[in-house]
Amino acid sequence: MNFFEKSSLLLGAISLFFLLSGCGTVEAVHEADQYVSTIEQIDIPDDIKVIGLGEATHGNIEFQELKKDVFEVLVKNENVRVFVLEGDFGGGQQINQFILNGTGTAEEAVNTLDYIIYKTEQMIDLVQWMHDYNATVSEDRKVYFYGNDMQRYDYNKKGVLDYYKVVNTDAFKKYALQLEHVSNDKMRELTTEELIEINETIENIMLDLQTNENNYVEESSTEAYLFALQYAQILKQRTQLFLNEEDYTKLRDQYLTDNLQWIAEFEEKRGHDKIFITGHNGHIEKTSASLAGYKSMGNYLDELYGEKYFAIGTDFISSEFQAKNGGSGERQIYTLENHNDLVDAFNEVESNVFYVDFENASKSDELLDLMSRKQKMANIGDDFRWWYKTLKTFYTIEITPNEAYNSIIIVKVATPTNIIE
Repeated sequence: MNFFEKSSLLLGAISLFFLLSGCGTVEAVHEADQYVSTIEQIDIPDDIKVIGLGEATHGNIEFQELKKDVFEVLVKNENVRVFVLEGDFGGGQQINQFILNGTGTAEEAVNTLDYIIYKTEQMIDLVQWMHDYNATVSEDRKVYFYGNDMQRYDYNKKGVLDYYKVVNTDAFKKYALQLEHVSNDKMRELTTEELIEINETIENIMLDLQTNENNYVEESSTEAYLFALQYAQILKQRTQLFLNEEDYTKLRDQYLTDNLQWIAEFEEKRGHDKIFITGHNGHIEKTSASLAGYKSMGNYLDELYGEKYFAIGTDFISSEFQAKNGGSGERQIYTLENHNDLVDAFNEVESNVFYVDFENASKSDELLDLMSRKQKMANIGDDFRWWYKTLKTFYTIEITPNEAYNSIIIVKVATPTNIIE
C-alpha cells in the first residue's frame, strides 16, 4: 500500500469518526415540550440555600446571557440577593462597588476580573443590570456581587494593603514593600524561593490580623476586618496553587468551595440565606466526573448542603464557540456538534433555549430512563485545539444527569462571544 492510499484510508477513517460522533442514537421524545419551560418559569424549591448554574463552554453568548437571565428570575421570584462568579474575589469586590455605588463604568468593573473570557458585552450587560436594579430598590432589596476564585493577585493585595492604611500605617509600609513584586503581570515569573517568601509574608499578615483583631475592628469595622482577612486568604491560596502545581485542579475546587462557603456565611449574617453561583459545568456538577481526577466544587457543595444545593447544568446540540488555542495561545472560533441521548430527546422542541426540571421530566418513563443513564455532556473550558473534536473525551464529561444535576438548560444552537480588547 503506497503513501497516498494510506493517507486516503486515514482521512476516510477520520471523516467516518466525525460523522459517527455527531450522530444521536435516540429519536426525539413524543411531546417532549410538555416537560420543558422557559427560563422565566424556573421554580426553585423553597428550602434551597445554594443554586449553581453551569456553563457548557466559556465562549458562547447564550451561556453568558444565562447568568443574567437566571439571576434576574431568582432575584424576582426566589428572593436571591447574592451573585457569585467563577472569577477573582478581589476583582469581584470592585464590581460590587460599582453596582452599589456607581464608581466607574460596567466595562471597567468587568475588566478588574482580569479574565479575558468575561470581557464581553454579555458580562457588561449583567453588571450594568445589577447596577441599574440596585438604583431602583431599597437597601434591603439590593443585590451583591462576588467572585470565589483565587487565580489573581492584584485586587486582593490592594484590599489587604488598603485596610492596613486605615488600621496600621507602619504595617502597611512593611507589607507593601514585601509584596512589591506580587502582581498579575509578574506572578508567573516568580521563582519557587520567591513564592515561599511571599507565602511567609502572607502568613505573617494573617497572624497580625488575627492577633490584633480587637484593635483593628475598633479602627475600622467588623465587616472591613473580615474582608481584609479573606483577601489575605485568597493571596495565600493563589500562592499555594503555584507551590503545588501537581495538585492545582484538586486544590482549586477545594478553595472555590471554601470561598463560596465564606461568602454564604458572611451574607447569611446580613440576612441573605440564598446565593447563586455560576461557573463551568465541571465545577457545578455533583459527581466529580471529570477525568482530571479532582473532586468538584459541586461535589463538596453536595456534601455540605445536601438537598439544599440545587445544580443546573447546561448543554448544547450545535455550538460555534470562542476559545484560546492551546498551542498558539491565539483566540479562535471553533464549530462543534454534541449529540447525546438526553439532548436529542428534546430535538423537536421549537425554542432554542429551554429549561428541563428533572423532577418534572421524570414523570416520563422514557426521559427518566435517559436521565438515569450516563450521557456525554458538553464540557469545554477556555483551552481548545481542533483535534479535540476527534474524541468526545476531550470536549465532554460523562455523567449521569439526574445524579450530577437537578435540572438542565439546553441550547440547541449556540453562538460565539466576542472578546472586547
